[in-house]
Amino acid sequence: AAAAPGKKITARIKRTLPVRGPQAPTLSELMRWYCLNTNTHGCRRIVVSRGRLRRFLWILLTLSAVGLILWQCAELLVNYYSASVSVTVQFQKLPFPAVTICNINPYKYSSMKDYLSELDKETKKALETFYGFSEGKSKVRRSVDEWNSTGSDFFEQIPLLKFEDFSKTATDLRSGQKRKIEGNVFHKDSSIVNSGDSNDIIGFQLCDANNSSECAIYTFSSGVNAIQEWYKLHYMNIMAQIPLETKEKLSYSADDLLLTCFFDGLSCDKRHFTRFHHPLHGNCYTFNSGENGTILSTSTGGSEYGLQVVLYIGEADYNPFLVTSTGAKIIVHDQNEYPFIEDIGTEIETAAATSIGMHFTRSRKLSKPYSDCTETGADIPVENLYNKSYSLQICLHSCFQKAMVDSCGCAQYAQPLPAGAEYCNYKKNPNWMYCYYRLHEKFVKEQLGCQQICKDACSFKEWALTTSIAQWPSTVSEDWMLRVLSWDKGQKINKKLNKTDLANLMVFYKDLNERFISENPANTLVILLSNFGGQLGLWMSCSVVCVIEIVEVFFIDSLSIVMRRQWQKAKKWWNDRKRDRPGRAPQAGDLERQGHENPVCIDEDLPTFNTALRLPLPQDSPLPRTPPPNYSTLRLEAAFTEQLPDTLEVGQH
Repeated sequence: AAAAPGKKITARIKRTLPVRGPQAPTLSELMRWYCLNTNTHGCRRIVVSRGRLRRFLWILLTLSAVGLILWQCAELLVNYYSASVSVTVQFQKLPFPAVTICNINPYKYSSMKDYLSELDKETKKALETFYGFSEGKSKVRRSVDEWNSTGSDFFEQIPLLKFEDFSKTATDLRSGQKRKIEGNVFHKDSSIVNSGDSNDIIGFQLCDANNSSECAIYTFSSGVNAIQEWYKLHYMNIMAQIPLETKEKLSYSADDLLLTCFFDGLSCDKRHFTRFHHPLHGNCYTFNSGENGTILSTSTGGSEYGLQVVLYIGEADYNPFLVTSTGAKIIVHDQNEYPFIEDIGTEIETAAATSIGMHFTRSRKLSKPYSDCTETGADIPVENLYNKSYSLQICLHSCFQKAMVDSCGCAQYAQPLPAGAEYCNYKKNPNWMYCYYRLHEKFVKEQLGCQQICKDACSFKEWALTTSIAQWPSTVSEDWMLRVLSWDKGQKINKKLNKTDLANLMVFYKDLNERFISENPANTLVILLSNFGGQLGLWMSCSVVCVIEIVEVFFIDSLSIVMRRQWQKAKKWWNDRKRDRPGRAPQAGDLERQGHENPVCIDEDLPTFNTALRLPLPQDSPLPRTPPPNYSTLRLEAAFTEQLPDTLEVGQH
């Protein structure tokens, strides 16, 4: 019974005492407490300053300092993910790169005539019809009937056409008859061919085999381009049906291509070259390929210590419709890289000495988060079809070939075969040409997604080439040099070679300075944190402890206050609902539970005198006054019932 009044008083005190600090009941009380107790001086000055103007100025200065801190910290974060480039140059013995050499003409025309006889005849007929070009009746061998019979139907399906002012009617240059064009027409090039009549346009039409109304007309800026493109289209269709072993025999051998060879002042021969077959360039030969585990190096710069070869081009055996230039193509690359002759090859001129000086550079970029490059290509969702180290070209070509197989059902002839696929040809895939051209158009417009998927390699090697050309052989040495080279090639001494059949090539290091370009992080984590601390100290006189305090007050405590207020409202609503139920009698513990509304007062101790004095007074009660003294307590007789003997003696006297 005695404890019940004490609990009631304690509950009342807990309910009415003001609470400050992190457990304040409102956000305004929390912010006021923070400004009075924080180490950031600007916030304190906002609270303690007198006068509205002074308080406004401190608010403005504090907010400006916070804005500057946020801006500077954002700049620091951006700079943290930047990289600085360093260049290191060192002189040392350098490994010699791989040098791949191809004849511009992929196959000997004399060996290919059996397969290309029908195509050549159709091309000459189109030239005669459109340009009046005639060579007379040529004798065409037909020993390979299979290729001729399958080509006739194919040429009828995709002939060269002459369009008159983009009308719906075109003239078949093969038969001279006019054809009506049905369905949608897509123009690859709006340029017309100037053949005497400005309204004449030459090109060819490709239609979807499954939907004849879906057609595309491809026109070109000149008749040469149109005829070459049309010829290559049929040429790839024919070559896709020839076995690889046969094509290697139809192309140039090492003995055919290489006449003389020197490296680093020593003689070399075809044993130092490795053959590989390129679909568009035939047999190519790579010097210093590293396949035998040995990579040659050089310790001296200059043309005398590089690779020197004399190439036999054989212009008389060139395909007149497939290639229009004479010479060879070379590419300098690393032993682990695939030589993309068609993309970055350098052409070598005949009857000339071509000197190619090299500067070697190794580069390395930082991967994520500094740049969007890949280390090995393992994170790229594209299968590497070339069995060489990753590069951007390999990824793009592999991605297009995969899309070709998925969309057209066969592989494009100029690129390696994926597993389980075969090259497109008109016999098995009559729709492949239309599919290929439409797919290639999407690839060029970056609509296939290959350019978005493929990334640059983080590490790569580069040889910067400087090319110079001189007339070769000279007039005074031409006669004897050509006779000696003819003898070396096994011909009769009285039948010398033509200088337009030869090309002299020199590849060498101009110097042995190796440049190494690398990216390094511009800022480390230690520097970033130091810069953060400098900005906080400069603008807000704040430290790491201050930052932790800000996080605690503005995020944790503020969130807890909001959540607590919502919980109290929900609890009050629920209690009021239970209390308002009809037929419910008041409970003895209601008053005790009300005493716990203030969550900070969780102790059950009895109130002290000081806490009791802080209780608010009731509104309807009079102010307390000091009670009058009880003077009866001053009476001595109430305290002493008998007088002492010594006092009696004093009183008698």
